[in-house]
This record gives sequence, structure tokens and C-alpha cells, in this order.
Amino acid sequence: MTAIISARELSDALAGEHPPVLLDIRWRLTAPGAPPFDGRAAFAAGHLPGAVFVDLDRELAGPPGDRGRHPLPDTAEFGAAMRRAGVRSDTPVVAYDDGQGWAAARAWWLLRWCGHPDVRVLDGGLAAWGERPLSTGEPVPAGGDFRPEPGALALLDADGAAALARDGLLLDARAGERYRGEVEPVDRVGGHIPGAVSAPTTENAAADGTFRPAAELAARFAALGTDTAPAVGVYCGSGVSAAHEVLALELAGVPAALYAGSWSEWSRDPSRPAATGA
Repeated sequence: MTAIISARELSDALAGEHPPVLLDIRWRLTAPGAPPFDGRAAFAAGHLPGAVFVDLDRELAGPPGDRGRHPLPDTAEFGAAMRRAGVRSDTPVVAYDDGQGWAAARAWWLLRWCGHPDVRVLDGGLAAWGERPLSTGEPVPAGGDFRPEPGALALLDADGAAALARDGLLLDARAGERYRGEVEPVDRVGGHIPGAVSAPTTENAAADGTFRPAAELAARFAALGTDTAPAVGVYCGSGVSAAHEVLALELAGVPAALYAGSWSEWSRDPSRPAATGA
């Protein structure tokens, strides 16, 4: 089973006898001082038929603080949110968003980390749905039964990320200018974890927002060092776009750990060093 699904495959699955649970994860990174993006309003204006809206900031993350801007949610609260959305352990789940797939990948990673065996991301997101019909109704999902059992995917804390940057391969999924410390629009300081390698997650996708073919992804990551590294990890600003890179690595056949706190956690600690430059 691949971690992504095409719009055509999803359309066929929704028309089948056992359709997947659909999660709509509309989300945008909001600059400081700007009005927050209203994902629920975007959902109400049109969503895939049967989809349930999931709020990334409130249901796929804990309160921001010392653990970063999007720390992992409380496991029990995450499980309750997924059951409200109708997620069942024996039913496939498909997550999508209307952006670059980062938010959908966050849902994919969390569900997989918590033990759900069948989760995929709609390749290309809402744009890939094309002219197929959308719904504006508010769905009433049947109650789910999903009970999280964390630990199915590799997870890093700050010390683990520092160690991996020294002894393995730690990829920085943010834009190159943030990695180099030239700009930092969100966090306290700019730069990157010493030893990390720049690998912007935007380079994992084609112009239409779909993932590049697996062979191309494998070649990209091999050039960054995955073929020789004993272990691979990924971080970003707050653990959202890094989940997209972990997904891309899985498509390429490379298992990778996620540093969920990412730069927003690392940079809050004055004792943690920040490297700059290429």
C-alpha cells in the first residue's frame, strides 16, 4: 500500500462498498499579526462529499509553548477527535487539504504514529479533485472506534535530533533562506540545527502539487545522503511540512524519524546552538 492516493482512485473508492473516512485538513501558516486562516469557513464553502473537517491547530497539535508551535497533541484528546470524525481502526482513512499537502501529511503521520494501519494522503490535494462535485453540507459521521497506540513511527526529541545531525542524516525541510538564517519570519532566531542538511519539502512536489515519482524522490534523497546514512530524520518549523517530507521519504523507500518540536522548539531554548549559512 502506498501512502498516497490519486483523485481517480479516491473517487472509485468512495463509490465502493467500503468507502474510506475522509478528513479535510484546511490550514495555512499565518504570519505574526495577520488574521488567522479560517479552515472551517473554507470547508463550508465546498469540500469532498462526506469529508469531515479537522482543525490542525486544535486537534492535530497541543497548545504552543516550550515544545514548539505545533507540539504533538495529547494522545487521548487526539483519539477522541479522531473518533468524532468517524475514524475506525478497520476502515481506510484519506486526508487532504487545499494547499501543498503539508496539513494532510500531518494527519497522516499522527494516525500512522498512533497505529492506524491504512492512511493515505490525496495526491495533489483538493485541486486534483478537478471538476468532480463538492458538497457544502455538514456531515454527521458515524462514531469511530480508533484508540491511539503511539510509537508505530520513529519520533525524535531535541537531543535525538542533535545526535542524528552528528551521527546520521538530519534533513531541514524549510525553505533554504530560513535554513541559512537569511530570514526568519516566525521563530525567535534564524538558522538551523548544526549538522543538518537543507532539503526543502517544496522540492518533493511537481508544479501541480502532486508528489514527484518515487524514483525521482529516491534520487533526490540519495544525493542528500540517505544511501549512506545509518538513520534519517526530518524537522521543519513546527513539525508540519516535515511530516510531508517524511511521507516523501516513505514513497522513496527511506524510513525517517520526525522531530515534531522542530525549529520552533529548538530555537526557544537559548542553550541550543543555531548554525547559519549554506
